[in-house]
Amino acid sequence: MRPVTAALWVAAMLMGLKLSGSSPDSIVDRSSKNLSFVPRDLPPTAESVDLSCNHIQKLHRGDFKNTSLLRFLNISWNSLDDIDPGTFLDTPLLEDLDLSHNRLRNLSAQRYLLHTENLLVLNLACNRFLTMTLGREFSSLVKLERLALGAQNISAGDFKNIAEMKLHTLTLSLENELSYTAGSLKDVHAQRLQIASTNDQIMDHYVVDDALSLFKEVELMDLTGGYNALSEQLTERSEILTSHLYLTNISINWKDLTHYVNVVLLTSITHLSASDVAIYNLPYIDTKVTKTSEMKSFEARRAVVKSFFFSQEAVYNFFINMPVKSLAITETSIIHMTCPKSQSPIVLLDFSYCALSDSIFSRMEGQQTVECENLENVRKLTLVGNNFKKLLVLSKRVQHMKSLQHLDLSLNSLVYDGVGECLWPPNITNMTLSSNGLTDSVFKCLPKGTETLDLQNNQVSVIPPSIFKLDNLSSLNLNANRLRDLPVCNGFPILTALLLKSNSLHAPSVNKLESCPKLKTLDVSYNPFTCTCALSSFIGLGIRSEKTKSHTEIKLLSWPLDYYCTYPEAVRDTTLKDISIPEVSCNVFLLAAAILCPAVVMIIAVVTLCHCLDVPWYIRMIWQWTRAKRRARMRHVRPEDLVGVEFHAFVSYSQHDADWVKNYLLPNLEGYTGGLRICHHEKNFVAGKTIIENIIGCVEKSRRSVFVLSAHFVKSEWCHYELYFASHQRLAWGSDSVVLVLLEPLPQYLIPSKYYQLKSMMGRHTYLEWPQDRAKHRLFWANLRAALQTDLPDAPHLAPWPVVLQEHHHMAERQVVTTVCEGTELIGPNGEKKKAGSNHSQDIQQPLPRFCYD
Repeated sequence: MRPVTAALWVAAMLMGLKLSGSSPDSIVDRSSKNLSFVPRDLPPTAESVDLSCNHIQKLHRGDFKNTSLLRFLNISWNSLDDIDPGTFLDTPLLEDLDLSHNRLRNLSAQRYLLHTENLLVLNLACNRFLTMTLGREFSSLVKLERLALGAQNISAGDFKNIAEMKLHTLTLSLENELSYTAGSLKDVHAQRLQIASTNDQIMDHYVVDDALSLFKEVELMDLTGGYNALSEQLTERSEILTSHLYLTNISINWKDLTHYVNVVLLTSITHLSASDVAIYNLPYIDTKVTKTSEMKSFEARRAVVKSFFFSQEAVYNFFINMPVKSLAITETSIIHMTCPKSQSPIVLLDFSYCALSDSIFSRMEGQQTVECENLENVRKLTLVGNNFKKLLVLSKRVQHMKSLQHLDLSLNSLVYDGVGECLWPPNITNMTLSSNGLTDSVFKCLPKGTETLDLQNNQVSVIPPSIFKLDNLSSLNLNANRLRDLPVCNGFPILTALLLKSNSLHAPSVNKLESCPKLKTLDVSYNPFTCTCALSSFIGLGIRSEKTKSHTEIKLLSWPLDYYCTYPEAVRDTTLKDISIPEVSCNVFLLAAAILCPAVVMIIAVVTLCHCLDVPWYIRMIWQWTRAKRRARMRHVRPEDLVGVEFHAFVSYSQHDADWVKNYLLPNLEGYTGGLRICHHEKNFVAGKTIIENIIGCVEKSRRSVFVLSAHFVKSEWCHYELYFASHQRLAWGSDSVVLVLLEPLPQYLIPSKYYQLKSMMGRHTYLEWPQDRAKHRLFWANLRAALQTDLPDAPHLAPWPVVLQEHHHMAERQVVTTVCEGTELIGPNGEKKKAGSNHSQDIQQPLPRFCYD
């Protein structure tokens, strides 16, 4: 395919790309299908139809009746010789029509164009037009931007029907044996004129002459010779309107190329571009280049050398010494570029997509590397897509470019290990280092005056906190790196834009943004967010960014569409905006309050309820009962240890508490109710023995001693003796041999100092409290019985002890049976007083005191 067709195809496809997302059937390709007519099954949704390279001879009305949405139609390389005027009645949206390489014959009879008023691109090149006379139907194409034509004869007035059009590009395909009348292109108003040569013919002198005088941009395509004539034509002209001259798809030897370039340098042409160039017969020695010129830029793209033996340095020297402001050699396999021989005027230097190495601009003198010092005017240096390896070395290569402000080193293999000081020129403000192999250490090798830094697609995982300050840095691009959290801006005090797209941020720490007071724009999209509590503050930032229009707030780019959860699985692919994380589950204080407040209320309620229901007392009683049971089970008393023990317990109490003992204690412990044998002095003291002997005897015959404590108890001398002997007995039986029953509250200060043993017992041992609530009595007696329960050896039946008075009932007289101690004063029926003695009984008129020694 020729370049003229390719150029139009590119324009058409750029337009066709807009259609690609419409629907699956919007683009239809029926090229090279050996078709002889337009298919009848074209889908109604078709917007782009390719019928090229078939055998279609004629287009009929109704061929496209079902494709009312058609915008792009390619019927090139067919056998078309006739098109019905109503062919495109049903395609009102048609914008691009390619009818090149067919057999159409008359440009003044293309009436089908009357129904294509929306055309933007029309290609009629390479048909069988004899003359270039355009019919009136061309004047209806008011939106036309690109037009490609070709004919054998071009005369004045042929383009009058498009004189009112403002074309962007007019392409003339020069046919064999072209007959051209000078001035024929005066009616054409186009920004660019493309002249395509066919069959290796030489460009017509008059066509080129009109092109240079009528059009600002001229493109000469498919040239293989005639360069000397073109050079002479440029030399002869005193005035040239053309400012941009393009050479496309040409073959040329080195001598013709350098001569043509030198000639152009001496003209008023400001921009010279050569693309897809095949160069032959390259030099062995340097070629002279014009030293001064009005030309501003030179560009060479996709140049290929066809010689095997030549001096690369001679080739490089010619281009680098050109007196232009902008020099670009791209997509060309040059491996080195030399340094200009004198101070160069070049301001913009572009060597993108070449094969340059770290030795660029330098030369070797012996064992020493000499750096280039003649590129001081370069402001922008683009070295994208080369073979650069070491960032430190490159800093040395450009260190003398004092005017350098923009440096682009993306798409290389640059690394920096942090060893050695980088020597960048002082005025660099824009640095692009994307798509390299740079790590965290790169921040030690940056120009200090950098304002815009692009480090996307590298291996940066963290910004070291110890880096020197980049005081002027306002924009930092770290997209597609390995960052796990937001960086701290301590080294970038005026940073306004931070781009962190496609990193490894799971839960960005928003509090780190407090170190970025000037930050206005933040992009954290397409990161693997973990939607847990740690992300709640970041989600809040996004919501505020969406709602707030204030200039002081940070704007989160691409929010909320490009922010998704990756974990947990339950919310995977859900946008962060739609995630709800309860505040109470993330705020420690709220969570503590939510847990503790109900707990405190419940505790207070339970405590209050326990206080009202006296639960602590029940708990203590149950605990004492449990301990008593456990002690009884765990303590193994040998049978020989219980020899002589006749009672479960000896009861000691004050006479003021005798009613309680008689009415409550004894009935609940003795007999059928309690099943215990209780020793108490009213019943079991032996007459004739001293009180001390009876106390000792009772304590020794009892497994345990029960003390009924009250305010009266601590005032009784005999109770003190009983407690004293029981505490000594405790040494033999253990601490559980003494059981304290608190009949009424007994504060420590009421207990006399001589009762130090009682104080000690009450401080170390649990005692039973007599409850005033009758409902608690049952549990009290159960605890007491459990504390006193033990297995005693069988004891003989105990007969009443001596000095017993019988109780008889004779009329009104009442005799009371009681046990009295020898020597106790008794009151007789007539009020006389007598002493009680052994085996002595007397009638008693009134009850005796229950305690014979209190």
